[in-house]
Amino acid sequence: MPDATKKKIAETVREFAHPLMGRSEDYDPLMDLIGNARFVLIGEASHGTHEFYNQRALITKKLIEEKGFTAVVVEADWPDAYRVNRYVRGVDDDPTPTEALSSFQRFPLWMWRNTDVLNFVGWLRQHNDSLSENATKVGFYGLDLYSLYASIAEVLSYLDHNDPEAAKRAHQRYSCFEQFEEDTQAYGYAASVGLGKSCEQEVVSQLLELQRRTAEYAKQDGRVAEDEFFYIQQNARLVKNAEQYYRSMFRGRVSSWNLRDRHMAETLDQLVAHFDQQGGRTKVIVWAHNSHLGDARATDMAQAGELNVGQLVRERYSHDTVLIGFTTYTGTVTAATNWDEPAQLKLVRPALPGSYEDIFHQIELSQFLLNLRDQNSVSAVLQEPRLQRAIGVIYRPDTERASHYFYTQLPNQFDAVIHIDDTRGVEPLDRVATQEMREVPETFPSAL
Repeated sequence: MPDATKKKIAETVREFAHPLMGRSEDYDPLMDLIGNARFVLIGEASHGTHEFYNQRALITKKLIEEKGFTAVVVEADWPDAYRVNRYVRGVDDDPTPTEALSSFQRFPLWMWRNTDVLNFVGWLRQHNDSLSENATKVGFYGLDLYSLYASIAEVLSYLDHNDPEAAKRAHQRYSCFEQFEEDTQAYGYAASVGLGKSCEQEVVSQLLELQRRTAEYAKQDGRVAEDEFFYIQQNARLVKNAEQYYRSMFRGRVSSWNLRDRHMAETLDQLVAHFDQQGGRTKVIVWAHNSHLGDARATDMAQAGELNVGQLVRERYSHDTVLIGFTTYTGTVTAATNWDEPAQLKLVRPALPGSYEDIFHQIELSQFLLNLRDQNSVSAVLQEPRLQRAIGVIYRPDTERASHYFYTQLPNQFDAVIHIDDTRGVEPLDRVATQEMREVPETFPSAL
């Protein structure tokens, strides 16, 4: 891109850029854009950047306090996040936010076990404790499906305690996975190539049985029992979807990516339906990577046949949805070089020339908000497809163009974007890496 063209685009963007100076009122234009929307999806350009977590938390607090949002749903495993949910709603025995986050034990630990998340979880508990007795407390939930064996254990534990006869049937069905010793890759490979029996029929049968008995289980002891049964039913649904996901990994990236994002969108739908039944119009905030929350139809993901959560939520809820993305030009990031390796504080290379991040760097504002929903000249000059950077839990600067960039039309991908020119990595709670995980996701090596 000629320098003169880049300069002209940057000048147009600067005209519409709203500087962020660290004040709460800086986000008022974003609150105006959100209006009465029920779904606010807030992305991140990496899984290890302090500013993305911190500003996402600031926006979330405003949405909770000013617009009545009551659920924060994150790109994390359902059982691990639900322990945090119990803590922030004051219905378990964890004494501190650190204890509540202790179930996050698989790679990458720093993604949810970092100081920014710790501070937000502490704030959420204090907020809920300050509410009146009958007020709806804000919950914290996970979207992801990697927790096949942990979710099996949760279903079995619940049934062992509440329905021994149903527990016997569940133990028999889930015993289908026992020979793989919690190695989901081994199961997926064996089942997909015919070397082992698929457990599909068993996991579907178990979910159907729980669904048939919803009313019976849920009415045992009021709202808490109803929520806990919903949690167990969602674990059974996760097991069904995860079983299919791990088989699909050996059929290619597109199939497994789409299964995962459909599961996340389905989880969001189930949460909203569950809470809507309890009264009111549930309003939800979602935290996940840009690649999951920016509308895939605006990116070259669509050309590969991939969809994502942002697209699915937009298609279903239309104008009730606001998608917010983040970008950065340079700085540091907490990431690993290879899967299951210790976290490192890595230098983020300056963005590639001609990318959206490079254009935003030319504006010479340290951080700013850009409204992309309005049909104005800034949307027009940013409409041409350009490169956008995506760093997951893996960052490989030496192969950055191939590993971490894709093409997108930013005004169609997001309703608003926040650019922070120089960022720094999150501070992990765990200084010594103890991560162990056998599952390698379909997003390897970028791991989004």
